[in-house]
Amino acid sequence: MSRYFIELTYKGTPFCGWQLQPNGPTVQEELEQAFGKLLREPVRLTGAGRTDAGVHALRYVAHFDASRDDLHTDALLINKINGIIPREIAVYRIAAVPPDAHARFDAVSRTYHYRIATKKNPFTVDLAYHLYRPLNMAKMNEAAAIFPEYKDFTSFSKLHGNAKTNLCDILAAYWTDDGNGELRFVVTANRFLRNMVRAMVGTMIEIGLGKYPPADIRRIILEKNRGAAGTSAPPQGLYLAKIEYPEIPGYSSADVELLKPLMFPAPD
Repeated sequence: MSRYFIELTYKGTPFCGWQLQPNGPTVQEELEQAFGKLLREPVRLTGAGRTDAGVHALRYVAHFDASRDDLHTDALLINKINGIIPREIAVYRIAAVPPDAHARFDAVSRTYHYRIATKKNPFTVDLAYHLYRPLNMAKMNEAAAIFPEYKDFTSFSKLHGNAKTNLCDILAAYWTDDGNGELRFVVTANRFLRNMVRAMVGTMIEIGLGKYPPADIRRIILEKNRGAAGTSAPPQGLYLAKIEYPEIPGYSSADVELLKPLMFPAPD
């Protein structure tokens, strides 16, 4: 058996998330069926992490094993896959990797984006959270700058989650303004808890609306109580944007040209 990494992107609107579910369509299910049909053997994908219903991925990575050892050189395979999977999913890379390479456990960091449309835009329906109330981005950035100071994010974790630990190393967290009616939160960490980014964004929105000062983020974190944080922001604004890996033979997690225009640089 040979192991492969695949890179893909998907619009999460019609799916119940990445992971297989008993009562709804998922990205994993669609891809497993497509690869199984083309390769004529059962295929089980292991993803870099789960995304919830309605959440998107600009760059997602998964691995699978197959009996063929030439999939990465099959020039037509990606076109065939893209021809039978839903239009909301696109595969753009297949790489042969060592048999012990793991899409989830080998990842060293993940980056999420959260988009807020501050004025009506029909082209971002289902692709951003539309919020037309004035937000103080300076205060939201003050709050965001506090997150890397802490490691325990119990207050921003889904209640009754099954995570073994609520400790995360946040490497960067900031807001940007594109000057054309969109704010974007960018956050990078070694790992994230379920619902964590949406809870962080919902809390910072309340700060941006003036409900409490940025320094209250410290109090919320130290309480280790989900009830202390704000309401989770809606799923349609959230994107898994990037996954970084150490050097793996046959695979590089360097930026893909296709996605570069979608990335927002850190503010000066």
